[in-house]
This record gives sequence, structure tokens and C-alpha cells, in this order.
Amino acid sequence: MEERQNHKVKEIIDGLGDWFSDEERLKQGRMTDELYPYEKLFEPIQINKLKIKNRIVMAPMGNVSMADETGKPGQKMIKYFIERAKGGAGLITSGMTPVSWKADPSYGDLDSTGIFPRIDSHRTAYSGWRAIAEGCHAYGARFFIQLAPGMGRVGNPECLTKKYRLPISSSWNNNWYIPQILCRPLTDRECRRIIRNTGEIAVNARELGIDGVYLHGHSGYLIEQMTDPAYNRRKMGRYKDWQSFGLDMVREIRRRCGAYYPIHYRIDLSLALRETYGEKMDEDKILKKFRNGRTADMTLDYMENLVKAGVDVFDADLGGYDSWWLPHPPNGMPPGVYMEIANLVKEHFDKRGIVSNAGFPIPVMAVGKLGYPDLAERALREGKCDMIMLGRPLLADPYWPQKVYSGRVKEIIPCIGDHEGCLGQFAVGGHPHCAVNPRTGFEDVYQDDMKPAERKKKIAVVGAGPAGAVLACTAARRGHEVVLYDKNDKAGGMLIPGSRPKIKFEIANYMEYINNEIRRISRDYKLKTLFGTDVNRDMLKAGSFDAIVTCTGTKPSKPPLPGINLPYVITGADFLKNPETANKAEKVVVIGGSDVGCEAAYMLAYEMGKKVKVVEMTPYFMKKTCTSNRFFMIHHLEAAGVELINCARLIGIDEGLVEIMRNTSDTVPDPYITWTPALADNIANPFVKGLEEAERPMKLEADLVLICTGAIPDDRLYYECIKEHTAPEIYNIGDSFTGGRVLEAVKAGYALGTTI
Repeated sequence: MEERQNHKVKEIIDGLGDWFSDEERLKQGRMTDELYPYEKLFEPIQINKLKIKNRIVMAPMGNVSMADETGKPGQKMIKYFIERAKGGAGLITSGMTPVSWKADPSYGDLDSTGIFPRIDSHRTAYSGWRAIAEGCHAYGARFFIQLAPGMGRVGNPECLTKKYRLPISSSWNNNWYIPQILCRPLTDRECRRIIRNTGEIAVNARELGIDGVYLHGHSGYLIEQMTDPAYNRRKMGRYKDWQSFGLDMVREIRRRCGAYYPIHYRIDLSLALRETYGEKMDEDKILKKFRNGRTADMTLDYMENLVKAGVDVFDADLGGYDSWWLPHPPNGMPPGVYMEIANLVKEHFDKRGIVSNAGFPIPVMAVGKLGYPDLAERALREGKCDMIMLGRPLLADPYWPQKVYSGRVKEIIPCIGDHEGCLGQFAVGGHPHCAVNPRTGFEDVYQDDMKPAERKKKIAVVGAGPAGAVLACTAARRGHEVVLYDKNDKAGGMLIPGSRPKIKFEIANYMEYINNEIRRISRDYKLKTLFGTDVNRDMLKAGSFDAIVTCTGTKPSKPPLPGINLPYVITGADFLKNPETANKAEKVVVIGGSDVGCEAAYMLAYEMGKKVKVVEMTPYFMKKTCTSNRFFMIHHLEAAGVELINCARLIGIDEGLVEIMRNTSDTVPDPYITWTPALADNIANPFVKGLEEAERPMKLEADLVLICTGAIPDDRLYYECIKEHTAPEIYNIGDSFTGGRVLEAVKAGYALGTTI
């Protein structure tokens, strides 16, 4: 049994690169409704003595910057949670909430302020938490608060320069962001204080009407650091036993809260570092420290002991910050990625007859890309898990449960897995929101946004990418007469080629949703679509529109270098529009290591079997991409043998050759490192030497070259219309304003659509 459990972890990790070669698994990631009515999803379930109305759980997603600077939940945070309760989820869980602010200096900024919601500080914070619990209860949902004693080595190391305090951990561990900074070990006395604080917070939560507590024991945070020998290498004291910290914490909560207050524990079955990095675990000086991590069988033994101590329910996945894509699965990972992990835990508990102290079975929640109704329902019917935990799908559409229950699966706004509105915001000072749902995280702003327009207008929208599609549908719903033009035969814009790689199946889902929504709005409102139409200023002038909105996208930016116009040199977008252009090529060189270049390289290597090299001018590939997505892509490009060449610039292209100048200095970072992040430009690492120049020319063989050096806004039509006063109101949004992402395009389309 133990061998099977550990083998399953290896099998999952090894299968993440080319999982889509299994067509049946790829189909599981479609928004289908074959199993309607969804009976198992909407069965009630018991957690301790608490009844949950259905099997759908909102996952914790880090409510940073949603409370005020003292940690008091404000209207933004309150309405965010209540919206998910209105949408029909049975159980709502909060994001990470500190229980011991002073114990971990990385939690806060100066003067006891910070970005996290708090329940351990002023009693004035209590009213916000009570409002959340009562608001959820009004819609029949339960609410658990996620408690975290600290971030430890994955916390912000700026506490060293701002507060002159070392970050903390279980042992002398390297800080994740800046590995040159060591985190000091907590003393046993400090550990006991944290545990007492956790018990106090738990009983306060109970008295505030919060239905249960949820311990953040996975992904490499402080509980994980104390309860995984990868990080806990203590030689003396009570907490050298890697299980003791977690068990003592659960016992303290149970002592303070009584036998029947639900305790939920989040855990990874394994960090899976050895399975992920193989020989690098013995070679890299940082990874070496973490070689002796918890195996699956060790974790299951620990989980049994947690149940004896008082835990009532678990969710389980794999990985931590050192392989960040595992606990935060990006768009390239498969649907239901950790279903077999939940099944392993459930089988183990069932086989051993494990029940809670209250005498109830232990529900096991499945996590990881489960926002596909048929997949979720089938997992419950087959007994692989007891509950379905949804994170980003409930950001994309809070009404996922209601729509699934009523059979309106085609109306669900699907998550696209880009992490730009949710996880990616944490590093850039934002709060959780969503690329495809402009109301998420702004429920306090958009409250009466579908108010009928006071003056109905005739509006032309040019371009049916995300910005134009959202704008057209929103404006039409408010009563405007809208004409939507696009040169393609369907909506989607750059999502059409962007959805071609099989790992971009979620983009394909979103594009299908956009087109379904346009058809639905066209039936019920005054929205007319003219696809396959090239629009010019004279056509718009003749239409006598009250307002014109140009959403005309971008045009590729190509460096003016020798050979750039040779026949076997094409743009990345051209390749994605017509992948057959690469059929006869064996060796492909991609110029530009941003998202498009790396995703094209992934498709060429995994789907088409090509030998690929990617050339990037800067030190880091995909620098502006969310770390989870970036790490996944880089790790699996390396596994496929794709050569990543950073700090290199294109000189020219000749017949069969690409000429570059490459910096060969020892200061050039290893492009394949995925266990330490590339810091944002506004955070300097004082321990890293500056980049030295030592360029030398190189020639790369190629019979196909993809130019992926970015794009610039195509705003010609907008300025032509402005110059000629083509309409009383003229707007320019989406990529034709600033070539960017779905996130900005959707927000712009919605903002203008609700106010025009």
C-alpha cells in the first residue's frame, strides 16, 4: 500500500508535461452537461455535527488588501464572500488569516499594519467577520475561517530591512524570495505561544458565529515548515518531532472549542520535490536542504494522528513554493489534476475505518482544476472524494453552483487559469479579482451596474475580442442598440490563435462561452453581429452611430534586422493561426521568451516533436507572468529538451541560420531555475551581483524561425475616426489601447459598457 501511494505521486508528476495526449482526459476539461441533473453535487453532507447543504466548497484564495490596514474586513471583503454564498456554494472558506501577528515579522508592514485580514488584533475587527458569517448564513452557506500561524520562509524578507528582524521558520532555512537571507528557527516557547493564540482565535471565531476553523497546513507555509522534515531539521526540544506542532495545535483548538466545533486541515500529501527535480535535489545548494521531505505514507500516518487529535475534514494536494505550480495549478495543467490524491486518502481512511472523535466519517475534499461540472459530478458518483473544492472557478463565476443545478452549464463563465487577476495580484500590490469576471473583488463597486441606460444609443463596436465582446453584451443588456463587427468568422480576437495549443484548453472554453453569450444576448436584446467584415471609417460614418468603440487589437512588432522577411520567418501569431507551417521543419528557433514564444515552443516540442531553441534578450523568461504559470512552463520546456537562451539578442537571419550575440558571463542567471522566483523590478536583491557583459556571437541552425517579440496597439481606426468626427462619442479600449491581457480588456469592456 505504501509503495502504491508513493508511486502515485511520481506518476502524477511525471504525467504533467504531455497529459493532453490522452484525448479522453482532454475532454474532461470541457464545459459539458452530459450528467445533468447533477444529483451528487447537491447532496447534503455532515462535517462533525454541522450539515452542509451541498458538496461544493469555495477554496481559500488569499484575501490580501481586502481589509483595512489594521486587518478589519471592509465592504469589499464582506460582499466578495456573500456573492459566493448567493451563488449557491454550500461551504465558504476565507483566505489566510494570521493568528499570531507578532510571531512572524514577514506578515506586516510598519506600525502593525499589513495586507492581511486579521482577527487577532482589535475587537473592532470582529464586526466584519460577523457580517461575513451572517451574510453567508442568509443564503444557506456555512463559513470557515482559515487560520495560519505564519508564512515563515515564504514570507516577505523585507522585514529584515524595514524592521531589522530575521524572517522565521522551523530551522535555518533559506528565504524563498531571497535565498541569501536565512530564516531563524522558532524557539519551543514561541511555538507554544503560537499554539495558544490559535486556540484563542478559534474560540473567538466560534463565538462570532463562524462555523468552523481551517488550518493552513500545506504549500510550504509555517505549519508545513514545522510538520515536514524537509524543512524541520530541529535536533532538540518538543518540536524536533515533525508531527508535534500540528497535533498540539489541533488539540488546543479542540480543548478550547469543545468536541463538536469543526476543524478542517489543508495538507499536501507530499512536497514531491524529489519526484519533480530528481538529481537536482542532490546538486543544487538550496534544494539539497529539502531532500528528506514527507512521503505519501508518512503524511497518511500524520493525517491519522490529526484525526485522533480532533480534525474532522481534509483537502489534499501536492507541492509547495519550491514547485509553485503544483499547489497553484496554472492553465497548462490537466483538469482534475489531484483527484487521485483525494481518492488515495479516502481509500486509506475507509480501509482503516477511521472516523472522527465525534464518530463521523472523515470527508475528503478534492482540489485542483475541478470547475467542469461533469468531471466534478463523476468523481462524486464514483466515490473518489466526498466534496468538490473550487477556487478560481468561483472567482470566474460565483453562480457556478446555481447554473450547474439548473442545467445552464453553457452560461458559466469559465476560468482561464492565467492567474493574472487572482494569484498574480499578490506580488504587484493588488487584491484578488478575475480576468474574466470584472465584478469579482469589485462587488462593492459594481452594485447597480445593469441599470437601464437613460438615453438609448446606437453603438458600433469594432472588434469582437474580449474587450469588444464584453462591451457589446453589457451595453445591449442596458438597452442600447449595438452593432458588433469583426473580420473573423467568430468572436475571440487573439484568443482564436491563442487557444490552439492543447494546454490552452481553458482559453478554448472561454472563447466558446463568449460566442454563446453573444448569441444569447442577440436573441434577447438589440445586438447585431457582422462577422467576416473589415470595417473602415466610411462604413462607420454611414451608419450614423451615436458612439463608436474601437477594439481593434494589435499588430506584431518585428525588429528591423537582416533576414526578418525571409519566407521561413513568421510571427508566433501566424504559426498559431496555421500550425501546419511547421510541419516540414525539424529545427525551430523562437525569438522572444514571453508567454507567446514559450507557449509556441511548448506546442512545437510536445505536440509536433520539433527541436526547439528559444532566444530571450532579458535575463528571465516570462518575467511578467505569474510565477506559477511561469515555473510550470519553464520546468516542462526543460523536460522536453527545449533550449532556453537568455541574455541574447538577435543579429540577423540567413539561410538556415539565426545569428545571435549571447552574454556568456557567469553572472547570467540559470534560465531553468524554478525553485526561486524572479523578483519584481521594484524589489532589489542586494546579495546578487550585477550582470556583467561578456558577449560572443553564436549561430543557431533553423529551418523555421518564429518572431515573438511583442505587439503594438493597432489604433489607426480610432485616430481616423477622431480626426473625422465620425461619431459624437468615440472610444478606444482593449489591446488597441494597450496591448495586454484578457484581464485589462474585460475590465475596460465592462466599465465602458455599464456607463456609456
